[in-house]
This record gives sequence, C-alpha cells and structure tokens, in this order.
Amino acid sequence: MKSVMLMCCESCAPKLAEGIAKSLESQGKRVAIFVPHADCAGKKPADCEALKLIAAGRKDALLAKLAERVEAAGKDADIVIVQPMVADGMMRMAYDINIALAHDIDATVIPAVCADGKTDAEVADAADLTVKLFAQEGLKISVIASPCSDAAAALIRAKGLEVVNPKDARLAADKVVSSSTRVTPNKFLKSLYNMARANKRTIVLPEGNVDRIIKAAAELRAQDVVNIVLLGDEAEIRAKAAEIGVSLDASIKIVNPKTDSNLADYANTLFELRKAKGMTEDKALELMKDKTFFGTMMVYKGVADGMVSGATTSTAETIRPALQFVKTKPGIKTVSGVFLMSLADRVYVYGDCAVIPNPTTDQLVDVAVASAATAKAFGIDPRIAMLSYSTGNSGSGPDVDAVREATAKAKEAAPDLLIEGPIQYDAAVSPEVAKTKLPDSPVAGKANVFVFPNLNAGNIGYKAVQRASGAIAIGPLLQGLKKPVNDLSRGATVADIVNTVIVTAIQSQN
Repeated sequence: MKSVMLMCCESCAPKLAEGIAKSLESQGKRVAIFVPHADCAGKKPADCEALKLIAAGRKDALLAKLAERVEAAGKDADIVIVQPMVADGMMRMAYDINIALAHDIDATVIPAVCADGKTDAEVADAADLTVKLFAQEGLKISVIASPCSDAAAALIRAKGLEVVNPKDARLAADKVVSSSTRVTPNKFLKSLYNMARANKRTIVLPEGNVDRIIKAAAELRAQDVVNIVLLGDEAEIRAKAAEIGVSLDASIKIVNPKTDSNLADYANTLFELRKAKGMTEDKALELMKDKTFFGTMMVYKGVADGMVSGATTSTAETIRPALQFVKTKPGIKTVSGVFLMSLADRVYVYGDCAVIPNPTTDQLVDVAVASAATAKAFGIDPRIAMLSYSTGNSGSGPDVDAVREATAKAKEAAPDLLIEGPIQYDAAVSPEVAKTKLPDSPVAGKANVFVFPNLNAGNIGYKAVQRASGAIAIGPLLQGLKKPVNDLSRGATVADIVNTVIVTAIQSQN
C-alpha cells in the first residue's frame, strides 16, 4: 500500500483528495480517502479521541493510532489519500502531527501553493520556497498542488516539480513515492514488526505468571509476529490472565518445567555439558526445574529460537545459564549489551550499556564488532565511533590510550568496518564539528554505532539521551551469544517487553 499526504487548508482538502482519487482510479488504481479528524466533526474536544490525546500531550500515541487507521483504510486499496489533520486552536500542533504522520506512513507529500494575487513568477518562487521548507522537515517534495495558470505551471515544472491543479487534479500513479528521508520511531517499530512477521520465530518467556508478561504475550499473538511459549503452571497462568482481563490465544504454549516430559533429557544434557565443572546429576535435575535454566535449555536445544526474561529477576540470573552452556559466538569472547535508540529521525546503536563495568581493550574490540553485527541485523549500515573525552590525537592519558589501542585492534580484526576513535560524541554526530576536528574521517559526523569506554558512560549516556530527546530505547539486547537471550529491566513496561521479544526474534533470524 502507498499513500499520499495532502498539506493544504481544510476547505480545499476534500476537493483535492476527490480529484486525485478519480485521477488515480482512471489509471486502474484502487483508492481510499482517509480523514484523520473525521471522528471529531461536531464534537467537543472532550469527546474527540484525537483532541484528547493532543491535549494530554500524547502525540506519539496519537500518531501510532493514526498510522494504524491509515493502514486499515488502505487494506483493500493500492493508494490511500490522507487529508491533513486540522485541530481548532491547535494549528501549530496539527502541522507537526501532519509532518510526523507523513514520515510514519512513508507518504508522497503534496503541499499546496496559493496563486491568489501572485504573478506567475511569484507562484513558481513560492513553490521553490515550499520545497526548501519541507526539506528542513526531512521531506523531499516533487509534486505541488496549485490552482495556477499554465504559464506558472510551466515555470514550476522548469524547477523539476510536478504540478497538480485542483481543477482537474491529474496525478500520474508513478509519482506516488515516499517523500520521507527520516526513520521515525513509529516507522522503525513497524519495520521491526514486519521483519519479525516475515520469518516467525518461537520465543520463550520464563516468567509466565507475571501480569506484564501475560499482557505482552497476548499483544504479540494478536499482532501475529512471533510464536510464544510461557513457562509456569498452566492453571495458575490462565487464572491470572482471566483476573487481569486478558484472553490468551490458544496458540500460546504453556509449559511447566517441573512436570514437562523433557525435564529428564534437559537435565541430562546440562549434566553432560557441565560435569567437568563439577555438575552432578542431582544438581542438574534441580537446576532444570528453575524456569530460567529450563527456558535457556529450550533455546540451546532449538525448541525455542530465543528467550526474554528479567521482569522479576536480576541480569545475572537471566544470563548465567546462557554463559554456562549457550556460550559465545566463534571469535567473540565477550557478552555485551546494546540499546537501539530510536530518535525522531534516525536509529543509533549504543554499547555497552548493560554488562561490562570496565572493559579491557580486547573487550572493547568485541563490543565494537558485535555492535556492528547487531546494527546490520536491523538494517543499519554501521559507522562505528569509539567514544572518548578526546578526539584523534588531541589528548593523551590511560583512558584515551585504551580507546586508541582498541580502535587499532578493531580495525585489524574487522578491516571491512568503518571505525573511528578515539572520538568525542559531538564530533561523531555533528557534521559541523567533524569538519573541524576530523575532516577526512568517513565516520565523524555520520556515526550510528557508539562504543562507550565503560559502563558508567554507556548507562548514563543512553538514559540522558532517552530522557532529553524522548527517544525510544529498546534493550538491553545481549550480543555475542550463539543464540539470543535477552534481559528485561525489572521496571519494563508491556511495550518494552513486546519490543524486546520482537528484536529477539529478529536476532534469531540472523
């Protein structure tokens, strides 16, 4: 499904939408028209869901709902034409929502240029200025709507733009292409859902009797993105689900480690894997009744593709079994943790923000290489910044020298990767600062994978960016293991759990 987003006044939007729809239909396209604020007509703000969300400052929730409704409107269409959101008394907010929605749905944006009282040259200049203004919003405009003369239209076309006149609204179907140059949080999350759904994996959740886990499991199955296994007593889990008003899909498998038919086999496997470390058969059987050990063994055996735990347990409890018998990938000795940081217009990878307090130079190399692999798994072409308080050769000292040495080793270990370090954060992300500090670097000013020198810096850094920018932080994702096992924050929300399960499924695909 493709979409067209109109950016015009409320009075001209219906006529323009109808005209474009007829034009596209004449080319054999199935077209739907979506009006974002249709349910607000004649209602007070208190009775309109969209206006209530705006008033409550829940812009992200509104955008997610609108994107969902656009997709629903286009279920049986090739192209959806979206009229602009108009909210009385909130025009600036409405403009921001329209821009953000255009990014989220990857729309062809068609802004209107008024021709009233303007010469033909002035109309063409207004079109040119409109293109420049929308470029600042991350939108590449190639089609303009204007009730202008043929002479003005010719001048606009000379600037490389297509003109749609509301009188006939002729629009070639091949002009309906995305205007967006940004990866917004909603767009990124949608891409993750699509990636997970395209190659559905089975994820085990050991904390099957926890409210948030049950709600997340129901949401994941409703979206049909993964297969779910919950661990625990089935009667207890189903009673808990009924108590909190959740209907568990029949496809959600519930396994009780203490009574499962695989218990003896799993215990014997653990014994064989760990007997050289002093494991006994009795101890292996006892450990395998623990839900985290049982879930990890399901992943080791290939019964599940990945595991997500930690809503009620510590990081150490979650990853200990994985370190004992899932082990690390060939060539990687270090398990580290990254966050996918979905900002307003891009996605960054931050590591290590969760596992290693004071990494050695060799561990920093492992973090860099593993973080690059994680970035690639999520469609990000990695450009790696080895962060420090100094850039290039401008500083010295044990901390800077350690990052400098790690950078050299990382380049040697992975010569195909773009790696820069030591480098300060501003030089890594700002093209202007990069021109001054490292003008010839292919990474400076364009980095998207950031390796922090220690856990203090990494954990503080990701939380500061998350809180200051409103970024969605997905993680921590454990990397370096042969099969994915991921840890949840004990304060994880249902949305956090859903996102972590989805990225775990994607990790297992790779």
